[in-house]
Amino acid sequence: MAKFTKATSIKDWINQRLAIEKVEKVMGSEYWIPKNINFLWAMGMVLVITFVLLLVSGIFLLMYYQPNIDTAFYSVNYTIMRDVDFGWLWRHIHGVAASVVFLIIYIHMFTGIYYGSYKKGREMIWLSGMLLLVAFSAEAFSGYILPWGQMSYWAGMVITNLFSGGSLHADGLVEWIRGDYVPAQAFLSRFFMLHVLLIPLAILGLIGLHFAALRIPHVNNQDGEEIDFDAESKKYLDGDKKGSKVIRFANDFMSKDMMVAGIYLVFFFYLVFYNYGFAMDPVNFDPADGLKTPAHIYPEWYFLWSYEILRPFSIDIGLIAFAFAQGIFLGLPFLDRSPNAIAANRRGPAFMIWFWLMLTNMIVLTAMGKLPPEDPYSTIGYWAAILFIVQWLALPIITSYEKKV
Repeated sequence: MAKFTKATSIKDWINQRLAIEKVEKVMGSEYWIPKNINFLWAMGMVLVITFVLLLVSGIFLLMYYQPNIDTAFYSVNYTIMRDVDFGWLWRHIHGVAASVVFLIIYIHMFTGIYYGSYKKGREMIWLSGMLLLVAFSAEAFSGYILPWGQMSYWAGMVITNLFSGGSLHADGLVEWIRGDYVPAQAFLSRFFMLHVLLIPLAILGLIGLHFAALRIPHVNNQDGEEIDFDAESKKYLDGDKKGSKVIRFANDFMSKDMMVAGIYLVFFFYLVFYNYGFAMDPVNFDPADGLKTPAHIYPEWYFLWSYEILRPFSIDIGLIAFAFAQGIFLGLPFLDRSPNAIAANRRGPAFMIWFWLMLTNMIVLTAMGKLPPEDPYSTIGYWAAILFIVQWLALPIITSYEKKV
């Protein structure tokens, strides 16, 4: 048994039992961050703040939401939006945060790709981050079902139909997921449970894994420099703060995080009060009607790029392309054969072209996914989807020729 002494204070009593000082050192004052990083490294903290906003606003919405197909729509659009004081504010916060969180995730993700933050022992950081993207996507989709509006119903119908496997006709699997032949009460109840309990627990666990994965290799830096964190932290603790290449996470780097987060929150609440409409599809303000198909069914903007990879092809090829697009980012640490873990602009023209072409192409796919499937949009979407697949297949080839910088 551990040795306990007479506590000198409440803090000391708790510390002997929970080792709070050791935890604080591991997670904060003795967790070291490179100096040569920019504001893009603050996106992780911005994501945590956005997730907290989602949790808090979601709890308030949960107090009045009714997970019943006869009352769900009215509990959201009338009870919460009109009858409950400031219910509209919590819904706006939740809706805007659910959309903006994906913008921050994509910025965070492409920052990692640009600076090679998935290489040289950092594979688990990248893999846990991609699993978080999957979990957030599942959380967003399950939440989209809950208002039980027209687009909620038909999005649920279309997405669950994907599990039939095209020519495999796995209709039994689709019915098992829905709990019925079509989206109905069992479907809504299941996605309500997923949204408020199971997926948030998975997200919390993955956030813990993501932070734990950062502990050993530490975060990358703009130059891709291999830093001896033990030696540099000793310099810092010995008083040579200017000569050291690292700073403490708490409270040195966190103060920079908070400055970026403050700017972000101004932008966020501007959207909440003045431009919240982008996060709420107008079609979803009509009650769900299984007998009236919307003229154009499409997902939220953050899913449009992958939806457009599915749409131009026949059902079987489209499903294969869609599955490829969902899983290929997980393989990035193993597909990139370059010996360099540095910024794209220092790796040579091949990877720079690949990176910016990939980013531009995903923006094009997103734009085409929102438009009706007719020429010229369908043709542009088809070739953009082909380019996406070809780029990823070419990545191991073009990076294998890179010389060590």
